[in-house]
This record gives sequence, structure tokens and C-alpha cells, in this order.
Amino acid sequence: MNIVSPDKAVSYIQSRQHIFVHTAAAAPQQLIRALTERHAELRNVQIFHLHTEGEAPYTNSEYRNSFKTHVFFTAKNVRAAMKTGEADYIPIFLSEIPNLFNRGIVKLDAALVQVSPPDKHGYCSLGISVDASRAAIINAETVIAQINPNMPRTHGDGLIHISEIDYAIESNDEIPEHHPAELSEVELKIGRHCANLVEDGATLQMGIGSIPDAVLTSLEDHKNLGVHTEMFSDGLMPLIESGVVNNTEKRIHPGKIVASFAMGTRKLYDFMDDNPLVQMLDCSYVNDTAVIRRNPKVTAINSAIEVDLTGQVCADSIGTYQYSGVGGQMDFIRGASLSEGGKPIIALPSTTGKGESKLVPFLKQGAGVVTTRAHVHYIVTEYGAANLYGQSLRRRARSLIEIAHPKHREELEKAAYERFKEV
Repeated sequence: MNIVSPDKAVSYIQSRQHIFVHTAAAAPQQLIRALTERHAELRNVQIFHLHTEGEAPYTNSEYRNSFKTHVFFTAKNVRAAMKTGEADYIPIFLSEIPNLFNRGIVKLDAALVQVSPPDKHGYCSLGISVDASRAAIINAETVIAQINPNMPRTHGDGLIHISEIDYAIESNDEIPEHHPAELSEVELKIGRHCANLVEDGATLQMGIGSIPDAVLTSLEDHKNLGVHTEMFSDGLMPLIESGVVNNTEKRIHPGKIVASFAMGTRKLYDFMDDNPLVQMLDCSYVNDTAVIRRNPKVTAINSAIEVDLTGQVCADSIGTYQYSGVGGQMDFIRGASLSEGGKPIIALPSTTGKGESKLVPFLKQGAGVVTTRAHVHYIVTEYGAANLYGQSLRRRARSLIEIAHPKHREELEKAAYERFKEV
């Protein structure tokens, strides 16, 4: 491993190469800035990544001849570039992204990652983001690392020996934090309805955001919960500290919290640091339906942008506007469905911030279906929970109208009658 300056580290990247950038809050900002500063001498560099936090300057329109970005999940920092053409989206299940690298479907010339300092045995850690990043490192021709003492050293698949790192820089950057927002009454109601579906001994999967946090705050009276999730956030901390989450009834990795990446506050990162309770594993394993289903009572709680009256779930776009991505929703919806006593849940407010219904007769033109109506089970709003599994289209429409906002129910009833001739 050669310790060099940021400019020197990225000088090995050439035009038309394929570059991977580490995920979420682990995105190595110093390397990103150094690479972008080389725009004048680079042409058609292809950048691949999942959701990333922080800046993504390579997507700026003035660098369109230098960089082209391909994302597996659209975060806030690339949405504008999606509109202008500097970025493009690759729809794919999170569980299958490592396969793109392992099978050479996406051939990587370099991987830019952020790691913890090496331990006495020479091993660094990918810390809070293992996900598809381990597969990227294994398959990239060149590995360029930003070594940062603020990156937690985590247990699991994220260990990387210094012999695997070709060039490295040293930094002391703060890891980006995500602080939980204050929960609204609507979110708290949704959380309580979801919590009512969670049984003692269940294995939980849930992401980041207000609704997952609202669910977690409503689980204080539960017992023996476990965690097997792609995403790990601060919302779980009180349940771990109180013993509600103890992972005792899990069949896969009993006694352990299993996740693939994390995003939260410094408190979370410090909790994860060198903590054998937390296993950070490759997302091709964590999100494998065959693995997920082996745990009991898997309860997967995911969000949506809109749901139509037949149960089709759009979770990645607003019409043709690419807002996020497929992610791991279908991996866990299917895994929970196949788990003994499992419950796949889609939770969302009944209306948008503008008062429009999120339960709709038809998805917007151009909207993507992430969870099909054949896969969907529970839909939850602040007005209750509807179990659509095994129900006919007419019964589904009736159940969804019952949990829609009252001011939109008459309109939805008319639409349902026009389509199904009765409701």
C-alpha cells in the first residue's frame, strides 16, 4: 500500500475507465474532489455507485464530457443530473448488484473507498458500508482508499488487507451523519399500526426515515426481536439498549445484528466500532431471499411513493422522475413472505404534502412498479392496515379505500366502480 496525496492517488485513473465509488456515508469525499479536479484531462470516465451522501461534483453539467454517472439508487445529490442527462439509473435488486461485478457485466478499473486505519494485522475495515463495495474491491483492477480514523472498524465481510490497497490517502474527515427528524402525528399513527403487526420473536428489516423510526418507537413493549436488515440506523438503538432487540430467536446469526450498510449519527457509528454484536455483510447474502426466509416471523417494513387500487407499489419514481431506486424492497418483501409467520409491509402516509392521495386508481404515467400486486401483502397508512394477500382486485380496492384519506375515498370509490363494476 502506497500512501500518497489525493492528486497522486487519482492520477492513475484514465479516460474511458469504469470507477466505483463507496456507498452512502462512506463515499470518500477527498478522492471524489481530487478526481473531479482532473476533469480537463479526462474524457468519458464511467462512474458507478449506489446511494451516496455528500457532494457528487462529477455530475455537474460543465463536466459532461469528462464523467458519466450510472447509479443503482438515485440519491438527492444526483437527481438533478438525472434530469439533465449527466447521470443514468440502472434498475436492479440490491441483492444482485455484486453479481454485476463478480460476473464481469460491469468491469471495474478502479474502486474509490473509505476505510478505517489498519489494525495490528494489517486489516482495514469498510466500516459502515459493506453492501456491494466488497465485491467492487475484489473485482477492480486498482483499489484507491481514503484511510480515516473516524470510520468505525466493523466485523463481518468488510475487512480488507493493506496488500489489497494499491494507493491510499490519509484523512480525518467527519463521517456524514443523518439525524432523526421529529415525528409527526401521522407518522406516529402509521408506526403504531405497523407495530401491531409485529409479533414477539420477529426478525425485523426496515430502512431509514421517519416511518421506520415511528415503528421502532412503538415496539418498546415487544420481546425477543431480532434484526436482519440491509440498513441499520439510530432508530434501533433504544430497543437494543433496553433488550427488546436481543436476536435470541433468529435462526441465522442468532445473537447478532446483521446489516449491509448503516447511516445515522456519531452515536451509532461509535456503537458499531469494533462491536462483535454487529455483523456487516455483503448485500448479496444479507438480501438473499433464501437467507432471509430462514429466520422466523420476518417483518419487513418498507415505504412507497404511491399504491394503485390493485396493490401495485411504486417506490422509486414520481412518474418519469427518478427519485430513488428498487433497492432491497423486493428482496425483503419476498423473503418475509416466504418466512414462517413472516409479514411484508408497505407503509406510507395516505396523502402527499400537497394533500394528494397516495392511494390512486392508476400509477402515474412512467411510474416504476417495484413491488408487484402478486407480491404485496400489507399496506399501512395512518388510517389502518389492509391485508391484500390472496384477495381479488375488487376486495383489494375496497380494503385500500378504507385506509385512504376520507376526503379522497369518494373519488376512489367512483374509479373502482368504473373499473370493477362494483366495490
